Amino acid sequence: MLFAVNQEYARPDIEIVDGDELAVFPPVSGGAQNESARESQSHGEKRPQNNEAASAGSADVWSASSVARDFFELTTDRIDVGGVARRVVLPQCGATVTLDGYAREWTRGRRTLYLVYEAYPPMAMREMARLGLQAHEKFEIAHIGIVHRTGRLEIGETSVVIAVSAPHRREAFEACEWAIRELKRTVPIWKKEFFEDGEVWVEGEGASEESLKRS
Repeated sequence: MLFAVNQEYARPDIEIVDGDELAVFPPVSGGAQNESARESQSHGEKRPQNNEAASAGSADVWSASSVARDFFELTTDRIDVGGVARRVVLPQCGATVTLDGYAREWTRGRRTLYLVYEAYPPMAMREMARLGLQAHEKFEIAHIGIVHRTGRLEIGETSVVIAVSAPHRREAFEACEWAIRELKRTVPIWKKEFFEDGEVWVEGEGASEESLKRS
């Protein structure tokens, strides 16, 4: 089990005081491929215990930003990949790299019918904005935008778009790859796969030691 206090990852022994917001959830993520996906009948122990966290569709769009022109959003609407990419294009940039992650039909030999994504929206926004700041620290980029969809997705529909612009393409490629890897590991978004013969919540890597140390 993972814990978050006031929308920050925390160790189980942290002291809780009146007014704190506590969320309890497992190390599952939106797309990390772990061979030991847990069966859905155990999902009753895996949901966030915060009412807001348990309802990804409670708002059509959640958004946040830390740097001007950067953007981080959750939406229940279909994502316009090209539109997201153009939002980070500026005259001083020489390249924009865009990742379009979408629902695939086959996973380890099993046919997927559709996917369902859930999220803990306020903490997801904080984590994505933090990733944006870290991306600027690690790479020479101009802007970064992340849009993740929640709710039901049909096969072929986009689940996440990451767009990075930079003066040079190498930094844009490296930042985009780093961002999707960290998003899968630390952002509280969960994916459930519905197969022809069953359904599972995809198990991810969970919060990193660095994330826990921040609390």
